[in-house]
Amino acid sequence: MVTTISPERLAELQDEHADFALVDTRPEDSYESWHIAGALHFPFGPEEELDGRLEELRDVVGDADRVITVCAKGRSSGNLATRLESATDEYEVAAVDGGMKGWSRVYDRVEMDVDDGLTIVQIQRRATGCLGYVVGCTETGEALVVDPTADTDEYAAAAEEAGLTVTGVIDTHVHADHISGGRDLADDLAVPYYLGERASERDVEREYTPLERNEVRPIGEREIKAVSAPGHTSEMINLLVDDAALVTADTLHVDSTGRTELEFGEGEGERGARMLYETLHRTILAEPESVVVLPGHVTVTADGEFERGAPGEPIRTTIRAARTGIDLLGLEEEEFVERMADAGEKPSNYEEIIEYNRGVAEIPPEERVELELGPNNCSA
Repeated sequence: MVTTISPERLAELQDEHADFALVDTRPEDSYESWHIAGALHFPFGPEEELDGRLEELRDVVGDADRVITVCAKGRSSGNLATRLESATDEYEVAAVDGGMKGWSRVYDRVEMDVDDGLTIVQIQRRATGCLGYVVGCTETGEALVVDPTADTDEYAAAAEEAGLTVTGVIDTHVHADHISGGRDLADDLAVPYYLGERASERDVEREYTPLERNEVRPIGEREIKAVSAPGHTSEMINLLVDDAALVTADTLHVDSTGRTELEFGEGEGERGARMLYETLHRTILAEPESVVVLPGHVTVTADGEFERGAPGEPIRTTIRAARTGIDLLGLEEEEFVERMADAGEKPSNYEEIIEYNRGVAEIPPEERVELELGPNNCSA
């Protein structure tokens, strides 16, 4: 039986700059659209024989002594690893358990140095660049979780590791790129679940406590304010943490802004773009230049690399750096609206994901991760 390694172990090997060849056996279109950083392509079927292709594989992996295979769920990569191990003893061979499906559930936790008295942990989803947060008061240990994915254990564990007790869960908006774990995590911990007050206008059927515009809620001896920030979605809120940090979700990223047409649909993108322009220039950029911006995503390229920074490093910027460094923020309104009309390929299965997150459709747990597979396309 072929050796398997966990996706988390693969991430460790990447971070250690270990010497190995990672071979992706999926079809070309799947590989080209989204793959793990450094992966080499060698398409191979779940029932295929290696006979006659060993030299081709040798050319792909070069002088590597260790070969690790990966596919969508582990079938074809396991087949290649088994046949390679049988064909030759020149390589140490292993397959990634769960394939890309397993890889999509690898997380990194990064403590953010923002302000004395605040403990903020950024939870990074390595495969897609989703960023969630545990925001806590260092003195009292009370905390809120912001924008958790369906892998809710990651957020509970991050809070526990930081010595914090979760007293509430907030989703900044109805997410289109990933299944939210907000309601489930709140239920598991028996704490309130919050959305912005305008979520009612999107017919959200999940039970939630509305956060009103500029409502301030305590986190121990610290405060978090709900800032209305429509644009990416109509009900979007950003969260001002103790006047030191702004959790901007998909309003503002470190190198771009969120896209604006996923809620509004074809022909209505202009409405969202004008909302976002006003939010950015009248609300977000009006904050003090020193305020730290904590985004909801970092772009992951088709080659599996973070567009800015790297997994395990803080993904952040400041109001000043965003204003001076992001070209979109320097455009006049009409040019901004025109630019936002072509935000590129949409996230995979985003309509089904929105319906689930609104609470109007059910998706079996085993199907949720598959809906999210692929590149994250929430940035403009």
